Amino acid sequence: MKKKTKKKFWNLIMLLAIVFVAMYIVPQLELDQGAGTHSTSSESGESDYKLYFPADRFPETAKHIEDAIESGESKICTIDRVGAEDNRKDSLKGVPTKKGYDRDEWPMAMCSEGGAGADIEYISPSDNRGAGAWVSNQLEQYPDGTRVEFIVR
Repeated sequence: MKKKTKKKFWNLIMLLAIVFVAMYIVPQLELDQGAGTHSTSSESGESDYKLYFPADRFPETAKHIEDAIESGESKICTIDRVGAEDNRKDSLKGVPTKKGYDRDEWPMAMCSEGGAGADIEYISPSDNRGAGAWVSNQLEQYPDGTRVEFIVR
């Protein structure tokens, strides 16, 4: 009886490990491949890297990015963390807050293309903040001045 219990225990541990890998590791590998797709400026003429933004995880933010790009906003984000706070102030100036919503900016405040004239949409805080955290995590390895092309998929 002890051997059966021990075997069931290890089978459960293995099953949990497989579930963990399936839920957390495999999807991240797929996203990192998109985030890390390298294309030098001389090859593309526009960006240093491409970032594949997951529309299924952040649908409101994804739609806003797509709509803003279609209306003429840049699909390129030149990372400028130092200028983010000033860009945020400039882009949100005159745009009132709305209870239950965040004001989403495209281009983002952390992009030198952001700031005054950015496209603003009201979206749910969970979508906006989740997307912001995801983007920040994907781009933390890149220095300011890196040009990143956003591709929603």
